Amino acid sequence: MKRTVELGFLLAVALILSYVESLIPFTFGIPGIKLGLPNLIVILLLYSAKLPARGAREALLVNGLRIILSGFLFGSMYSILYALAGAVFSFTVMVSARRCRCFSMIGVSVLGGVFHNIGQTLVAMFVVETFAVLYYLPILIVAGVVTGAVLGIAGMELLPYLRQNIETE
Repeated sequence: MKRTVELGFLLAVALILSYVESLIPFTFGIPGIKLGLPNLIVILLLYSAKLPARGAREALLVNGLRIILSGFLFGSMYSILYALAGAVFSFTVMVSARRCRCFSMIGVSVLGGVFHNIGQTLVAMFVVETFAVLYYLPILIVAGVVTGAVLGIAGMELLPYLRQNIETE
């Protein structure tokens, strides 16, 4: 029961970060560039559990609920579609990278940012029915590296506090 409350709290924090992100005009004229603030919760959940499989399940649950709820609260059906596509790609890569232990938390976060943008670009190609959106991909990859690194650093700084204050067994 206690863990359910903790996950509910982290979902609420992720929703607040989604709302804050929706208020920040951070596009640089390129569609799809975002800070990815709610992904901080995903990376923290991936690393906070003693059992990586449990962390992955919890991160998947919280992120999926966050995407659907924030889409209905602050976005649209298209924003849900794009976010889910990005989440599937980034989550799969982050869990794989976390399991192989080849990457630090920063590296896992960077991979998540990059593959989130790749997933969204693939959906955009399908929705607008053109390959022209691929021209944005190099810029989106750079943005994914930068924002992923920033969130990874923030995650490394916050993880000890999360482990100290939230049950992680």
